[in-house]
Amino acid sequence: METLGEPGSAVKVVASRNGVIYEMRAGVPLPPMVTLTEVSKIYIRGSDRICGLDHVTLDIGSGSFCAFVGPSGCGKSTLLNVIAGLDLPTSGTIHLDGRSTAGYSSDDWTRTRRHSIGIVFQAFHLIPGLTVEENVAFPLLLRGEQGRKVRERVADVLALVRMTHRAAHRPGELSGGEQQRVAVARAIVHEPKILLADEPTGNLDSQHGAEIIGLLKTLVQEFGHTVLLVTHSAAAAEAADYVWAMRDGRLMTRTMQMTSAQGV
Repeated sequence: METLGEPGSAVKVVASRNGVIYEMRAGVPLPPMVTLTEVSKIYIRGSDRICGLDHVTLDIGSGSFCAFVGPSGCGKSTLLNVIAGLDLPTSGTIHLDGRSTAGYSSDDWTRTRRHSIGIVFQAFHLIPGLTVEENVAFPLLLRGEQGRKVRERVADVLALVRMTHRAAHRPGELSGGEQQRVAVARAIVHEPKILLADEPTGNLDSQHGAEIIGLLKTLVQEFGHTVLLVTHSAAAAEAADYVWAMRDGRLMTRTMQMTSAQGV
């Protein structure tokens, strides 16, 4: 396994779970799930140039649970936004599951998010007038899916997040922790390869926050999702396989958690 060098240098992540290296299949290396190469993001505000990301180079292997920590304004959320196509880098290249996003149109990014990327925000962003079941089904309906397949998939993810008993309720009838569980279900109902979680515990107390982090860990361990977590919470970051500290738009240090290092 490669280690992190100076800020801005390449980072290589090999996802390991129960001693299995997920970048290898039948002896053939798989492309990283996420690759950023010399990615920078500069915001122009009047006469000021604000650096959101500073030449970030990063590889994240399939099946990894990775956390990014650091003070407000360090670039954590900007990093997730450029990976999701919600913001575009000023320079550098991004590959998702081995495919370059260079030249992607807004329609291309929309299709990518609908099929390959799930996003969970600090704010729950549920639709107030829809039931839990309808909120979770919404991404599938946007793709034109309908009928029994949608009902079965929604039932499966509601069972996974332990919200089956609340399927007919509306968001206003749920606690904050329950709403975030629904938001996670909605983010994974279309079976994305990458789940991006931006401060998903920020509006929750410690107990409900720990439950959400445990759920994200389950998605990695049992279903092979690649999860990227942005958090201010040291406790939340401890659940990840790999943790990066960020400062001034740069990756500064990386920690590999001992529980994930076993067998590597």
